[in-house]
This record gives sequence, structure tokens and C-alpha cells, in this order.
Amino acid sequence: MTPQPGSSGLPPTRTFDDVAVGEELPELPIPVTRTLIVATALASRDYQDVHHDPELARERGSKDIFMNILTSNGLVDRYVTGWAGPAAVVKAIRIRLGVPNHPGDTMVLTGTVTAKTDTDRHVEIAVRGDNSLGAHVTGTVSVRLPGETR
Repeated sequence: MTPQPGSSGLPPTRTFDDVAVGEELPELPIPVTRTLIVATALASRDYQDVHHDPELARERGSKDIFMNILTSNGLVDRYVTGWAGPAAVVKAIRIRLGVPNHPGDTMVLTGTVTAKTDTDRHVEIAVRGDNSLGAHVTGTVSVRLPGETR
């Protein structure tokens, strides 16, 4: 998509009035590659061998290396802010990990708006990331949206 003249080139930000409780966010499939797991573990300074050494991960009871929680947290943030737009402010992310994300799988992020608070334009979104084993990540993200179109 080519930005319109005079536009910033950024995706539009959703406003508080645009959002309804019960609204579903579009699915976001994320291919879980070995490179994604290793690179994001290193980028977050998580040098645990289970995130980069398949043999040691198997010795510790896993079938392969697996994604770290900081990467899962970042992907959840990206998912919600990609939907909400650049003027949204993430106030809190509360997640819980379930089954691991192993290379070769795909995690599909989904979300639903569960609450709105008028006083501070606060929106709560329930998120879930599933792979072939089940729920990898579940939780909520709280964002503050602008009150009018920017």
C-alpha cells in the first residue's frame, strides 16, 4: 500500500469509540522457526541452552529448543499494537505460558476485546496463541486508545 500524500505512512490508530466489547481481532499466524527462537533469545539476553542447543534441550526433557517468554511477550505486544495502531499506549501485558513453541510449528494469535473504561479510554483484550500442541500463551493486554481520530 502506498501512503497518501500528506500521510505519515503509518497504519491508522483505532480510537476508543471505534472499538466494541466482543470485537475479535484478526488472526495472526507466526511461523515458529529455529532462527526466530535463537535470534530472539539472544536479543533478549536469554542464553539458556534450551533456547539454542537442541541436544541439551532434549537432555532436559524437551523434544527440541523452544521459544522463551520474552519473545512470546513481545509477539503478543506486536499483535495488539498492530491492531490498535501507533498511537495506542500499552499499559499492561499479563501472560501465562502453556505448551512450548518448537521450530517447524505455527503459533496463531487471536484476541477479543473484553472491556472498555470510558474514564481513561482503557481497552482490555484477551489474547491467546495456539500451536499444534495447544495453547502456548494466554492472557490479557490493556491499552489506552486516543479519543478522536489522529
